Amino acid sequence: MVRFGMIGTNWITESFISAASKVEDFQLTAVYSRTSEKAEEFARKYHAAHTYTDLDEFAKSEEFDAVYLASPNSLHASQAIKLMKNGKHVLCEKPIASNVKEVEEMVRVAKEHNVVLMEAVKTTLLPNFLAIRDHLHKIGKVRRYFASYCQYSSRYDKYKAGTVLNAFKPEFSNGSLMDIGIYCVYPAVALFGAPNDVKASSYMLDSGVDGEGSLLLTYDDMDAVIMYSKITNSYIPSEIQGENGSIIIDKIHTPEHVKIHYKDGTVEDITREQDSESMYYEAKEFMELVNENKLQSSMNSHDNTCQTAAILEKARKQIGLVYPADK
Repeated sequence: MVRFGMIGTNWITESFISAASKVEDFQLTAVYSRTSEKAEEFARKYHAAHTYTDLDEFAKSEEFDAVYLASPNSLHASQAIKLMKNGKHVLCEKPIASNVKEVEEMVRVAKEHNVVLMEAVKTTLLPNFLAIRDHLHKIGKVRRYFASYCQYSSRYDKYKAGTVLNAFKPEFSNGSLMDIGIYCVYPAVALFGAPNDVKASSYMLDSGVDGEGSLLLTYDDMDAVIMYSKITNSYIPSEIQGENGSIIIDKIHTPEHVKIHYKDGTVEDITREQDSESMYYEAKEFMELVNENKLQSSMNSHDNTCQTAAILEKARKQIGLVYPADK
C-alpha cells in the first residue's frame, strides 16, 4: 500500500481521491488543512484517520508515505521541500512551482533525499496521449504543433463583478498561462523537447495576471503555436502537422479522440480506450514509481518539468507577469 496524505480540501483533491481509489495500492490516511474544521470534515468524508493543522507536524508524521499536494501554486515549493526533507514522496499539482529557481531546488531536494517528485500533469499519461506519441512517426517530418485550450472561467464573472478570487491573484502565482497554458506547453516539451526560442503575447488583467495569451515556440525545423485563455472559450481541436499527414486531437488537455489525416486523403483512427477517470493514470504512475523505488517518471520527468517551467518563465517575463515569489 501507498499511504497518502492530502494537502488541499478542494474539488481537485476530491477528483484525485476518486480516481486514485481505483488504484489497488491507494490508501488515504491523513489530511492537512489550515483549519481543524475543514481537515476533520474532509477526513470524515473520505475515512482518513489522521488530521493536521500544523505543517511541520504533518511533514514529520509517520502515518503516510506520500502526499498529493494541491495547495495554491505559490505554496507548492516550500511545502514540497519541507515534506521531501522529511522523507515523503510528493505528487504536486501543476504548475509544480512559481518559477525555475523553485523547481530546480525541489528537484535537488528530491534527489538528495531519494524521494519521488512528480508534477501532476495528467495529459501526458493518458492512453490517447501515448497513442499520439506512438504513432507520431507515421506523419513524417513534423513541421508544426498547434495547441489550443481556451476555457471561460466562472470566476471571471465574479472578477468582472468586482470580486477577485485566488485564480486571478498574482500573489498565488496564478493566471491563465500557469493554469491553462501549461496544458499546451507540457505536451510539446514531452514530444519535442525544449525550444530554441519563446515569444509570448497576452492580455493582462488589472489584477496583475494574464487573462489570455499566445506562445510561439521555435525549434530547428518546426514551430509550436499555442493559444490559451480563461476569459474566452474555443471549440477547435489541436493538431500536429507532419509532411505526410496531421494528427488531429480533440482536446489537448484531456485527449479522448485522436485521428491521423494522411495527405492522400485517408484517415486512421488511433484512439485508445480510456476506461478510467483522467487522474487515475497519474495516480497509478506515481504509485508505481514509489513501489518500484524509481525516483522520477519517464514521461513527467524532472527534465520535462524543468524545461516547461523555463518556457513559462520566459513567457511571463515577456508579458510582464511578475509574482511575489520571483522577487
